[in-house]
Amino acid sequence: MEDPETALHNFSSQLTTTPKAFPICCLSISTPLLETLTALLPKKPNYTVSIGSGSGLLEALLVCNNPSLQIEGVEVSPTVNRYIAEQDMHIVTGTWDLLSSRVPGAKAWMFVYPREPKLVEKYIEAFGEGGVEVILWLGPRADWGDYVGSLEGGGFGVERVVGVEGGLEGFEMLAVVRREASI
Repeated sequence: MEDPETALHNFSSQLTTTPKAFPICCLSISTPLLETLTALLPKKPNYTVSIGSGSGLLEALLVCNNPSLQIEGVEVSPTVNRYIAEQDMHIVTGTWDLLSSRVPGAKAWMFVYPREPKLVEKYIEAFGEGGVEVILWLGPRADWGDYVGSLEGGGFGVERVVGVEGGLEGFEMLAVVRREASI
């Protein structure tokens, strides 16, 4: 088994302008997608929390390609993460558990292929009045109807929806949700 840094370099070298599916990431990844996300995410000293980060491949590729980003992951099992640095990885006790230590201070949250709209709602209810300015939802277009209601309201509104023009597959989308005062 190759070390995570070598594997990350290998994945990075496979990226093109065409979205590519990797077996350890739900989202298809492309260089335009990384550029789109980098433009939306806050730069250091601010940080992003990726809630349900899985293997951490997307997050690590973002940081690798732009060291001015700081992205921390949240996951229910420590064995899932392969690419986010240990100090930037947070473990919660279950799929309904909220990370209260770092989420309130984050300027951005990412939900990539989330499993449950209620979890998104819980984060907004618990921490939506904190520092978060932008929430990025990435997933299948077919699932968006289940999530839009969770993301709108509570002081937030959908700024725009991005698809293939942002480097995603035709069946995927990115919703950029901002605090209403900043839309």
